Amino acid sequence: MSLIELPKPDQSVLSRRDEIIKDLRKLVPETPLIADAQGRRTYESDALSAYRGVPLAVLLPGTTEEVSKILRYCHQHRIKVVPRGAGTSLCGGALPLQDSIVLGISRMNRVLEIDPINRIARVEAGITNIGISQAVAFQGFFYAPDPSSQLACTLAGNIATNAGGAHCLKYGVTVNNLQGLRIVLMDGEILDIGGDYLDAQGYDFLSLITGSEGQFGVG
Repeated sequence: MSLIELPKPDQSVLSRRDEIIKDLRKLVPETPLIADAQGRRTYESDALSAYRGVPLAVLLPGTTEEVSKILRYCHQHRIKVVPRGAGTSLCGGALPLQDSIVLGISRMNRVLEIDPINRIARVEAGITNIGISQAVAFQGFFYAPDPSSQLACTLAGNIATNAGGAHCLKYGVTVNNLQGLRIVLMDGEILDIGGDYLDAQGYDFLSLITGSEGQFGVG
C-alpha cells in the first residue's frame, strides 16, 4: 500500500511565517496562539496518526468574532486553514499542512441556552458530544447522536462528519438533530442557517453544510 503524497507547501507563505504570526497576535491578542515547534507538533495529526504535518501555527479562538477575524485575514493573505475539533477523527480530517493554520475550537464549549419545553439546547460547537447530554440530563433529556468517541469528540466534528452512533437507528444522525447553525464562511462572513423551529423557510442549506467536512465554513 502506497502512502498518500501530501501537497507541497507554498514557500511564499512559509517565508512569511514570522510576519503572519506577528499579524495574528496583533489581530486577535485575546486568542491563544501556539507557534513553538513542540506545541505545534501536538496538532500534527488526528487519531489517524499514519499521516502527519506540523502546521504553521495553531490558534484557539474563544468567540465567533475571533474566528471571523482569523478567517478574514487568512482569506485575504491566501493562507490555508484547517478547522479542528478534538482530533478524534480516523480519516485525516484535521490533518494540517506545513503552510496552514490550525483553527481549534475546543475553547468554544459553553452551553448558551436550554429550552426544555421545545427540547432545544443552544451550545457552542466546541462542546463535547457527551457534554450536551450532561447539560440536559437534569431535565430527563439526552443528545441522541452518540459516536463511540462521544467522551472527547466535539459537536463541531460531529456536524462536519454528520456523526451517528447506536441511537441513530431510532433518532437519526447529526443532521436529523440540528435546527440551526451559526457558521463563519472562509472570507470571515458570519452566517445563520436554519432557526429555532423545524423546516425553516428557504433552501435546506443546513443539510448541505452538515457532513461537508468544514469545507463551507467553521461553526
